[in-house]
Amino acid sequence: MWQKIVKFELSRVIVVGSRRWKSQAVRKMDKLLIANRGEIACRIMKTAKRLGVKTVAVYSEADKKSLHVEMADEAYHIGPAPSAQSYLRGDYIIEIASRSKCSAIHPGYGFLSENVEFAESCEKNNVLFVGPPASAIRDMGIKSTSKAIMSKAGVPVIGGYHGEDQSVETLRKEAIKIGFPVMIKAVRGGGGKGMRIALTESEFEDALESAKTESQKAFGDSVVLLEKFIQEPRHVEVQVFADKYGNAVHLFERDCSVQRRHQKIIEEAPAPGVSKKLRDALGKAAVQAAKAVGYVGAGTVEFILDRKTHDFHFMEMNTRLQVEHPITEMITGTDLVEWQLRVASGEELPLNQDEIKLSGHAFEARIYAENPREGFLPGAGHLTYLATPSGSKNVRIETGVREGDDVSVFYDPMIAKLVVWGEDRSESLNRLRENLLEYNIAGLETNVNFLLVLSNHKEFKKGHVHTNFIRDHHDSLFPSEKITDNEKIQAALSTILLERSKDEQKAKENRDAFNPFVLESNFRVNHSHVRNVKIAMDKEVIEVEVKFVDPKNFEVSFGSGRPSHNVSAELKTVNGRSFLETVVDDHKSRCTVFLFEDKIVLFNEGGKKQFSLPHLYKQTEEEEDSISTSDKAKSPMPGILDKIFVSEGDSVKKGDNLFVLIAMKMEHVVKAPRDATVSSVHFRPGDNVAKDAAVVAFSEDV
Repeated sequence: MWQKIVKFELSRVIVVGSRRWKSQAVRKMDKLLIANRGEIACRIMKTAKRLGVKTVAVYSEADKKSLHVEMADEAYHIGPAPSAQSYLRGDYIIEIASRSKCSAIHPGYGFLSENVEFAESCEKNNVLFVGPPASAIRDMGIKSTSKAIMSKAGVPVIGGYHGEDQSVETLRKEAIKIGFPVMIKAVRGGGGKGMRIALTESEFEDALESAKTESQKAFGDSVVLLEKFIQEPRHVEVQVFADKYGNAVHLFERDCSVQRRHQKIIEEAPAPGVSKKLRDALGKAAVQAAKAVGYVGAGTVEFILDRKTHDFHFMEMNTRLQVEHPITEMITGTDLVEWQLRVASGEELPLNQDEIKLSGHAFEARIYAENPREGFLPGAGHLTYLATPSGSKNVRIETGVREGDDVSVFYDPMIAKLVVWGEDRSESLNRLRENLLEYNIAGLETNVNFLLVLSNHKEFKKGHVHTNFIRDHHDSLFPSEKITDNEKIQAALSTILLERSKDEQKAKENRDAFNPFVLESNFRVNHSHVRNVKIAMDKEVIEVEVKFVDPKNFEVSFGSGRPSHNVSAELKTVNGRSFLETVVDDHKSRCTVFLFEDKIVLFNEGGKKQFSLPHLYKQTEEEEDSISTSDKAKSPMPGILDKIFVSEGDSVKKGDNLFVLIAMKMEHVVKAPRDATVSSVHFRPGDNVAKDAAVVAFSEDV
């Protein structure tokens, strides 16, 4: 039959060609088990559902409420949170595939995707493995073997030592022969594990021991290889695809040079500064590599590209779908997961090389739960607030989490991938920055602010990328964080106005009148309302005095002797998100605001700014009097009565503490309005108290 290949809905929809799918030996795939989690599991399910293939998810104890479980047609629990007891249990996963009558297993990336034994076990159990033959995984999984195969196939390979003699003395002699600096690499695995650089002979033995130790822990194998280290390399990789009929194509290259801890952080396609001649040479070498190992399915051939000479050398081949595959889809108008499923079923490649066209430029930014200013240390936590850009034909959000989910300590800290496309690199980069500003997360640390700085860096904008980019531009990528007066004002006003908005909403729900304490609708201009708000960032406590002129206008200052700012501000809520619009001394701005626990978070044109609130505010004498009449002390808002300091018959002086109310996780102390005798107390600690309820009553006699 004839079928058009159309890019699926999360990408730009482009018809890229048509071709007869080869039908002989095609095995029908009607039910697919995804042996993975998170965003890649969700990504695979979207294409499978579009093709009418039912999906089965597996999940660990930590993932039982996750998005990929919710999306699947069926889901099976496979064990505790640690991956060794769940997602790496290949035997159990194949058993589930059999029990659920799945015809195929897609491993995603990571976990079992490059596990030779798992691929072989799938074949033995008559389950399609959506990936290459086990032989290709084995050959490409051992770096020394892969380099020997590539060298024989005529693919450029960097000089080095790949021998079996692993004695320290032999390795040292080979390193001297290669010439320093030398890269020491574990022959198995990836992700930067078991990789060290020895700049000089004196550093070699320590670096070797460190690489071997880490490799043994990560892969159960301490064998290493040596390579000449290119000091200013670029990491350029080529997407390849092959079928069971000997057809193989490339889908152009991606640049993955900007990394931390030898792990990618941002990728783009095509690679900047690559000529058509070089692009063709890279593609040809990658296809040669795929054919040399009898490859089938999606794979990535990674090259080290000399930044100055543009000489390139084979580094390794990843025998799976890559994290960054969406940018290739964006520039070629393809759905690579669809290609995987069809090729695994026995169909021919949908396009030949001449039919694959390169269009525009795409970026992928990996959004991680990590702290870039602390060495990019990964973190975990609760996604208390999560707002993302809207998806479109030019913007894709690849994620496996929602607001309210947890980023687990057991798995990769990647929260999402933001993928954008533009007509050229400049347009694509502008779109990336615009959408990063709309990626708002609170509750844990992320790298979004860092990605904003990186994407706006003058050298990055020029395309001058290489694997030492972050190291070489460290100071400019980590400028000192300066908080403007405008941001301090936004933080203080949003704290007050968000709290007021919540109280007004509760008042409406209780059918009560608005509370004068929180600035009611019949606010009196001649009444003095002042808030003293404390906000803190990096141990610096800032006191902000806010004087209410009317419900939308304020005078704001930062302590005595400081000039005040004339500010108009309005809090708006759209689809459950709060936005603060301010005009500060004639400067208009808008930011997203979020109040949680003891923190106020702003998302503005500079990214995320988070302040802690040591105390929400302290009341002035005018406010204290306004919330209590001469014969009673009222609750200023709905809350829980935490403490009562007085009993019936007690004598109090003006200003004495009467009770403490907890509302919105904030503490409010109500004081005596005058010298008086307590005639009655109407509530007990722990009681829910309505707004304006009389908590303490006084006798008429003073």
